[in-house]
Amino acid sequence: MDDYLAFYAHKRVLITGGLGFIGSNLAHRLVELGAEVLLVDSLVPDYGGNRFNIQGIEDRVRVNIADVRDPHAMNALVPGQDIIFNLAGQVSHLDSMSDPFTDLEINVRSQLFILEACRHHNPEATIVYAGTRQQYGRPQYLPLDEEHRNRPLDVNGVNKMAGEWYHLVYHTAYGLRTCSLRLTNTYGPRQLMKHSRQGFIAWFIRMAVEGKEIQVYGDGQQRRDLTFVEDVVDAFLRAGASEQAIGQVFNLGGLEPIRLLDLAHLIVEVAGRGSVRLVPWPPQRQRIDVGDVFSSYAKIEQTLGWRPRVPLREGLTRTIAYYRKHWHHYW
Repeated sequence: MDDYLAFYAHKRVLITGGLGFIGSNLAHRLVELGAEVLLVDSLVPDYGGNRFNIQGIEDRVRVNIADVRDPHAMNALVPGQDIIFNLAGQVSHLDSMSDPFTDLEINVRSQLFILEACRHHNPEATIVYAGTRQQYGRPQYLPLDEEHRNRPLDVNGVNKMAGEWYHLVYHTAYGLRTCSLRLTNTYGPRQLMKHSRQGFIAWFIRMAVEGKEIQVYGDGQQRRDLTFVEDVVDAFLRAGASEQAIGQVFNLGGLEPIRLLDLAHLIVEVAGRGSVRLVPWPPQRQRIDVGDVFSSYAKIEQTLGWRPRVPLREGLTRTIAYYRKHWHHYW
């Protein structure tokens, strides 16, 4: 894997969800590596797509405003691409429970449109899918590994699991070059900050930057692992460049788990403002909470040489500095 970064020079790369959080960070890195980058995003309000996310590389990427739910768009955009990073999705667990059919359309049906476009028009492309550890549900043991049974607790987990399995089936049945990365809690610059429905980390950070109160549910003792977006981007680059990744699923994970109450206090400490208070669980959130959960990244470390490298305090410091500078593009 020593030459995986050089692999991307002059490669044609398509990123679905390319104006979103992870997609745009991936685009910045690919431009540095000399790739020809096409970003596809629907810019659906509240889903994270943000044109400011590509500030500084606007003239070095192509942007196509299209919806992955449109099979005609996928048939037109997929041909000729060497690597497809498939990050488009609906990621809010709460939204998936209140509007399950939209979640189904984006996270399941649209995945078939992408895969069918590849099967008919570009079967040689490598496709790296953004999965989620949410599909495991409540852990039977920790850390989670790829052999843990899948029993998701919310509609989003079910649909993301289905999207992943379509990618694996299209590999075994049609020979498509697919793989999946099961992401844990990712944080960093360019994340959606307008509301709290896409994860707690961004909202904790926003509250601290604004000098407001971070509310932690229950006793705050639930443990989570976090990965800085720079490390997540590196995992996608390794997977897209490796023959060993084809047909595989890999967990990502953080350096070590942290209790949510401790995380909230650390964010306040790094930001130098804000406060923390424990509050009762809202019923709609408690029903889909998984308790303690953190993942083993042993398989991807052994296979692709990936491991998280950015310490939590450093990642939070860099993230908070970014939003202090650019908050008006995200609030």
